[in-house]
Amino acid sequence: MKRRQLYCTLVVAFLLALPLSALAEQEIEQRDELIAEKMAVKLTRGLTNAVTCIVEIPKQTILSVRDMGAAGYVVGPLKGIGMTVFRATMGAAEAAFFLIPQPGYYDSMIDPAYVWEGWEPRGDTSPMLEGENPQPQPEAAQQ
Repeated sequence: MKRRQLYCTLVVAFLLALPLSALAEQEIEQRDELIAEKMAVKLTRGLTNAVTCIVEIPKQTILSVRDMGAAGYVVGPLKGIGMTVFRATMGAAEAAFFLIPQPGYYDSMIDPAYVWEGWEPRGDTSPMLEGENPQPQPEAAQQ
């Protein structure tokens, strides 16, 4: 009798544990697919940055002119050359080490991640337009 109860208990426990093991296996498969996807994104991002790095020269020129005015025509191309070398190096590093989850968890080594990102104005750094004169606010109006 005890032996039969033991067998019944083991069968019930096995049947109850079966769905849990299937669920655990499914989670492992999803995690592996997610890791493979992040590796592919890192490889693609690295190759893309290595190929499109030359776009940093006009990008930095445009951003520098927008932020600095006429001086940006001199500073921008120099920044662009530096950023071209930097983006090409980081792109090659990401492509070479795409299997390694560094930095972070397959995050980009550069900010912005791609050359076509980051064209937005940086807060209040734009030069004033000609003819614009900021009017000082009286202290009474500010309070």
